[in-house]
Amino acid sequence: MNYEEKSQAKLLKEQLLIKYENGALSRSNEELQAADSFCENYKAFLDKAKTEREAVKTAIELLKQAGFSEYNANKKYNPGDKVYSVNRGKALMAAVIGKSGTKNGVKIAIAHIDSPRLDLKPNPLYEASNLGLFKTHYYGGIKKYQWVATPLAIHGVVIRKDGSAVEVHLGENPNEPAFCVTDLLPHLAQEQLSKPANKTFTGEDLNVLVGSRPFKDDKESELVKLNVIKLLNDKYGIIEADFVSAELELVPAYPSRDVGFDKSMIGGYGQDDRVCAYPALMAAINAKDTEHTVITVLADKEEIGSEGNTGSRGEFVRYFISDLAKNDGENINHVLTKSECLSADVNAAYDPTYASAYEALNSSYINGGVVITKYTGHGGKYDTSDATAEFMGKIRNMLDKENILWQTGELGKVDIGGGGTIAKYIAKLNVDVVDVGVAVLSMHSPFEVVSKLDVHMAYRAFCAFLK
Repeated sequence: MNYEEKSQAKLLKEQLLIKYENGALSRSNEELQAADSFCENYKAFLDKAKTEREAVKTAIELLKQAGFSEYNANKKYNPGDKVYSVNRGKALMAAVIGKSGTKNGVKIAIAHIDSPRLDLKPNPLYEASNLGLFKTHYYGGIKKYQWVATPLAIHGVVIRKDGSAVEVHLGENPNEPAFCVTDLLPHLAQEQLSKPANKTFTGEDLNVLVGSRPFKDDKESELVKLNVIKLLNDKYGIIEADFVSAELELVPAYPSRDVGFDKSMIGGYGQDDRVCAYPALMAAINAKDTEHTVITVLADKEEIGSEGNTGSRGEFVRYFISDLAKNDGENINHVLTKSECLSADVNAAYDPTYASAYEALNSSYINGGVVITKYTGHGGKYDTSDATAEFMGKIRNMLDKENILWQTGELGKVDIGGGGTIAKYIAKLNVDVVDVGVAVLSMHSPFEVVSKLDVHMAYRAFCAFLK
């Protein structure tokens, strides 16, 4: 093959084929520095928002700083007005009223702010062999062994007998006590280690160690349990029965960290899906002079199927858009039909250590940019919305026009597994929707890893979509 033929082939490749390379090679030092800078604030958000309630609370602080006010359904809003609405302290919607209002539909970016964790059972506290322990019920899809012998913190809220609420946030600071699920020493674990990984620990084995010293009164039983509840009563004013009306979650008790000698990645808990929630929130905060009304939704319960009145299968998003439509004198059904949505959710980054689980040609990669996921689901595309070619084309062209690094990806090999996102519930509203988010290594583990460049590209993608 002569030089001219090689040059022609190279030219055709550039014109016709997808170029696969580490996306950081195509970005300037200024862009990489911008990504690093953006992610410093993201890490701060991640550390303050380890539960859905904390994510909402932190988001409200950011929204108020940016001039957003709480939505009032009885008030008339005008282009440029910035509002937010909270659903039961566990879900949130932030909107910027556009020049044409809802007349031509709205632009929605929806992410979820719940993550896999250990929840306390309604009657959690017990004593066994002079140890105080909490019974837990795991939330979402976890590998149980990853939650054993790791420091945990307790976050949440307790509604006391008199109806008052008390927030619990214990175990994050080095001078505070941490908690843990104990493990069996290797010397005695021959039988345990002979079991399949999914049976090494059962859900009922995830008992959290919370104390060992007894209340000094040898005339009573369960003195360790008594001492634990007395300490809780002294600190929070709660009694054992108050656990019934509590939402207490055990999460990893450590902050997010830079990962790698080059500090190009972030490791931390809860990045599925707060790694998309934060960029989507900041895109709404920075939205200005928009033609359409734009809305960022932070939803709860995605990890357990988006159920409940704070999950996206509920009606709160439709109610909010209906109110905005009514403000403009528009029919909600017509507004939804003309609306568009980015379901801001993560994808599984290709991991060469576990290459057999992925199909390399249709996987997403660290530093590959924001990921467009046409469909999720499992098997024969069950439980997914499967975005239309037209909407895929529109999003692709938008990203190219804005010079945003992007890639596509599926969630592993066909028939090996799969997963779902919020997209299918938004599609039920007759809204055009596709998943757009960040590729994650070690997804659903207590220490998930993402690329800083990818996080920033997600932010830029949501900005481009909402503007």
